[in-house]
This record gives sequence, structure tokens and C-alpha cells, in this order.
Amino acid sequence: MPSIRTSEFRKTEGYRWTVNLWKPSLLLACVLMLPWGNSPARALDRVSVGLSALSPTNWAVWVAEEKGLFKKYGIEPQVIFIGGGAARSMNALVAKDVQFMIIGGVGVINAALRGADVAMVASNVNLSTQRLISRPDIKTPDELRGKRVGVTAFGSNTHSVLLMLLKKWSMKPEDLVILQIGPSPTMILSLEKALLDAAILTAPSDFIAIERGNRVLADLADLQIYSLQSTVSTTREYLKTSEDQATRFIRGYSEGIAFIKKNKAQSIDVLQKKLRLEPGQAVYLEKTYALYAGKYLDQVPYVSIQGVKTLLDFVSSHIPKAKSADPESFVDNKIVRTLENSGFFAKLYQ
Repeated sequence: MPSIRTSEFRKTEGYRWTVNLWKPSLLLACVLMLPWGNSPARALDRVSVGLSALSPTNWAVWVAEEKGLFKKYGIEPQVIFIGGGAARSMNALVAKDVQFMIIGGVGVINAALRGADVAMVASNVNLSTQRLISRPDIKTPDELRGKRVGVTAFGSNTHSVLLMLLKKWSMKPEDLVILQIGPSPTMILSLEKALLDAAILTAPSDFIAIERGNRVLADLADLQIYSLQSTVSTTREYLKTSEDQATRFIRGYSEGIAFIKKNKAQSIDVLQKKLRLEPGQAVYLEKTYALYAGKYLDQVPYVSIQGVKTLLDFVSSHIPKAKSADPESFVDNKIVRTLENSGFFAKLYQ
């Protein structure tokens, strides 16, 4: 895969490196011995987190960032929107421009099969959250033949989901005209202007499209398609050298999930800010909250092995080695398992 130069990141994403200069002293040694959360004067570890898309699947990261939950565990997060499809996101991770990437599982599996040193360590959304929204005159999958269907980018999660649907319906990509459109608002506008006949959308964009007269042709969650919609991925090298830091990051991330489930109004405010939605679109955020809090977000963010198997089967058509790959080899659930065994998640939801 082509690499992303750090200098380019600094220019386009506002990426900045911070170097902490430590002076050894007895006082410092004493401070470091204090448990996280009890020392407001402690130094924070800068951790860069990449987002592969602007979507509610980033909700836990945004909440943990906005509500100081990462800082509670000694982490200063730098959240960076990368976009541009899975390949670009995995490039940034492998190049060490970020320590964690919030990305759909198919991108991680594709990268790992091609030799990248990456693994999924958590997943708060294992089910596919997207829906295929079509113009009102299209009522069945077969009526999509020859029609224009939009995805955000080729190689993105929306593209992978569409291909999974086609496989389920015994259809081929060449049966459609698949177009790379960009963000959800552009796809909604394209549906309205009849430039698209259907599009893969997620909340709250799908609710907006439906209200404007379009229909749900397929709901991936209702079809019980486990595609690892949102994983926390990193490199195995980082896990070996920075396990404590990674564990503290996952603590903050997991507390972000719990915060969403327990604090509706504040969580909606964060999502509205990050997605830059107008106040008049609050009704869509209410519906999005109901879906995520009640249906999508897992309290204990294990990476679903069933989801890995689903994706391996999906990519095996163009990556033959996927057929014999061990699903467990793409996952490192050690941190989540250790936290669960310690009672961490039970305390979060008491």
C-alpha cells in the first residue's frame, strides 16, 4: 500500500507531534506510582486516533474526548479525520501517524491478509448499521439491475456492505452502476435530483432520506449481517511496546460507550456538534440514539469472531488466502478480556 508522509499529514490534517521532556526525580517517581484518576497534576500521554469516516460509529471516541474520559485515564487524545477509504486509513496506522484507527473490520482484514502488522482490539458496533435506501419507484432488489447506486468511496465500508448485499441476493457488482459519491449529504442530494437510484446510508442520514420520500430496500442489521462496522484497530508492535497506554485508552473508550447509554441528552449534543447538524435535525438524532443505545452499541466491546468469519468469506473471492485464514489471527481481545475479568465493565453499568 502507498504510504502517507507525515509532512502531508501535518499540512492536511493538522497533525502535530508533541515531545514530553522528562526530568527524573524522586517526586516524579512518586507521582508515577499514584493510580490513574487520583492525580490531577500528572502528565498525559498523547495518543493519536484516526477516524476513517464521519459517522455515529465514532460516537464513543467523541464522547470520551469531549467529556474528559480519556484524560481520566491519563490519555490526551488527538482525534484526526482521515477519510479517503480503508486503504488510506490503514496506511496512516501502519506508518505510525496514528496509534489507533476507528475503522470497519473489512479494511483491517484486507490489510492483514496483505502482510500489515495490524489487529482489531475492540469493536463497539459488530452489526452493520447501514441501510440501502432507494428512490420510491424501486421496490425490490431485482429492480436495482442497471441502476446507479452510491457509496462514499471505493474500498470503504459502504462499498463493502453493498457488495455483501449483492452476494446475498445472488447479484454481481457489474449488475449495477456503482458510483463513488462522497459523504452522506451528497448522496441524499443525489437521490433527490435523481442522479442516484439508491445509496448506502447510515443514521442519521438514512432517516433524512426516508423523510424525503425514499424507501428502505435493505437493513443490514435486520439481516443479521455481522461485518464489524466499527473496530478499534492498532499495530501489534504498539500493543507490545505500549500495553499500559493501550489499556488506558480502551478504558476511556469503553467508558464513552457507557456514557452514551446512560446520558442521552449530553450524548446527542456531542453527536450534533461532531456531525455539524442543524438544530432542526434533532429528531433524526433522537432516532439515531435509540438505534445505537438500544441495538448497536455493545457494553463489552469484544471483536466478534463471527464478524471476522463473515468478512473472510466475503474477501475470499479476491484474496484466495482468506479461505484458509484463522479468524482469531486478526483479533487481539486481550485488553477487553482482562478488563472484563477485573470487573471494570460491571462497575461501569452498575
